[in-house]
Amino acid sequence: MTALAPRPGETFVDATVGRGGHAEAILRQVLPGGRLLGLDRDAENLAFSAVRLAGLIGAAEVPPIEPRNGSAPAAGPLRLVHADFARLGEVLAARDLAADGILADLGIASTHVDDPTRGFSFRGDGPLDMRLDRRQGPTAAELLASLSETEIARAIRVLGEEPLASAIARKIARVREATPISTTSQLAALVRDAYGSRAGRSRMHPATRTFMALRIAVNDELGSLRSLLASISDAAASLAAGRSSWLRPGARLAVISFHSLEDRMVKHAFADLAARGLASLPFRRPVEAGEEEVARNPRSRSAKLRVAMVGGAVGGAPLQVP
Repeated sequence: MTALAPRPGETFVDATVGRGGHAEAILRQVLPGGRLLGLDRDAENLAFSAVRLAGLIGAAEVPPIEPRNGSAPAAGPLRLVHADFARLGEVLAARDLAADGILADLGIASTHVDDPTRGFSFRGDGPLDMRLDRRQGPTAAELLASLSETEIARAIRVLGEEPLASAIARKIARVREATPISTTSQLAALVRDAYGSRAGRSRMHPATRTFMALRIAVNDELGSLRSLLASISDAAASLAAGRSSWLRPGARLAVISFHSLEDRMVKHAFADLAARGLASLPFRRPVEAGEEEVARNPRSRSAKLRVAMVGGAVGGAPLQVP
């Protein structure tokens, strides 16, 4: 919140609303007079957040979930859109909005991990789904059935940074000849088998990297992030050239990543903005959770926050950060 510095009357975007925690904190700061536009690919989490945030804005009715291509004039302090943040510029432009700040908290929500029916975790048995938007396929099970052994190995190696990717892919290819791999427990067991005696020496569950790689592949998470960063770059360039842009001067951009590939993309994109004179970077290094925060919230231990400020300072003064 210090880095984003939301102020009353500003327009902010929570590009990954989830269950509404960040959205609520931002909305409290931009009121009165400001607005929050929230996006998420998960319609169920959006519906939950709509109820949570309706009380905060004093709405008599729960705000409707808008489709990505909706273009109704902005009315009220809260709008929630069922969309991938890869289309953020399109969503803002269609609603004639320009952002003073954008937050993207990458990855998945805790509810995805905790709900076995979503298929994201090996901690409980469930269908091997992993889709953030359950209206769109393919599922993780369908990917494992359709990709070649080489393609599976490449995905697990690159997206999961798994050193035993070839052995795991070979095991998957053999097992699926006899029976479809359709549940989380099936996949976790065969990955453990592929690890063999090394499973007992692993500091994390042997299936951790494989599950992460499949989730990223199913949802094309790196592709979405690449599109978002490219769109931000174009908007910042338009702003600098005096053309119409969905970013306002001094807009603050904050991205929280949990994966080295994501963090590297954000780091390079923000560095490029700074090198071109389109943004300033208030932090030299990513902000990470301290020991106290990790103790309260163990899932924060791998989070990295990177921040950029586009086209000038907030209110004419440099952004003050700890």
